[in-house]
Amino acid sequence: MKSNDFLIGAVLILVSEMFLVLSGMVIKQLSGELPTEMIVFFRNLLGLALFLPWLLRKGTGVLRTTKLRFHMMRAAVGVTAMTCLFYTWGQLPLAQAALLKQTAPFFTPLVAFWWLKERISLQVKVAILVGFMGVAFILNPQETTVNMGILIALTGACLGALAKVTVRRMRETESPQLIVFYFAFFAAILSAIPAWLSGAGLTLIQFAWLVLLAATSTIAQLLLSKAYGMAPAGQLAPYTYGSVAMAALLGWLVWGEVLGLNTLLGILLISCAGIVAMMGKRDTPTKVIADPSL
Repeated sequence: MKSNDFLIGAVLILVSEMFLVLSGMVIKQLSGELPTEMIVFFRNLLGLALFLPWLLRKGTGVLRTTKLRFHMMRAAVGVTAMTCLFYTWGQLPLAQAALLKQTAPFFTPLVAFWWLKERISLQVKVAILVGFMGVAFILNPQETTVNMGILIALTGACLGALAKVTVRRMRETESPQLIVFYFAFFAAILSAIPAWLSGAGLTLIQFAWLVLLAATSTIAQLLLSKAYGMAPAGQLAPYTYGSVAMAALLGWLVWGEVLGLNTLLGILLISCAGIVAMMGKRDTPTKVIADPSL
């Protein structure tokens, strides 16, 4: 790997995280006007529309698969994780939402150990323990009530980890494009039902915001995929936590959000532990797959 490749990969990660935070800001803007179910549905529908040129160019034969049940499982788990994530962006301070999404590296080794029997190194075990200590600080047990938004965010991170392990189960035979297409296809169908039941209307301005959400999320996915194609994931791991600093700054500038001492300490612990956990994984050549649940 050339040093220039690593530098470009790091820059792409940071720009990708910036677009991720921008998509979170769009969700936060829309959450006061539209139910989460409607936002999730249009994110998936517009994401599916982006595949039409690819499908027209390749033909329907490219959709053949022997793992349809895994695609359906991944979509069901992924759309639930996306709903949790979108709710989190709308209800929690921007920096907290960005950070709690980054707890997925603590859940992924546990799910992989349970399902795929993958071993967990001592380094990753310690990182997971420290990471959950950081979560405890953010939950702030001294308060009389637990913030349900934080628990929903953690549920989304756990389900997101399960979705990633499902991708590992499929990646030997399925192309990245096919995996992402079937996610968008089944997720659009599954999210249509709760969106319809919500009974919410949609204005042209709100639709424009939703198009912007699809655009920022897609750009984040593409940049992330390009970055991981240039350098090992473990080496780029520290830069994914750049979204937390960006979210803290933008949350303060736009919404006047100020983080408490417990939250700041939790951010420090989770960020350090997440970096250690991701760097503790063995980098192996894999197909790069963007996660549509960003």
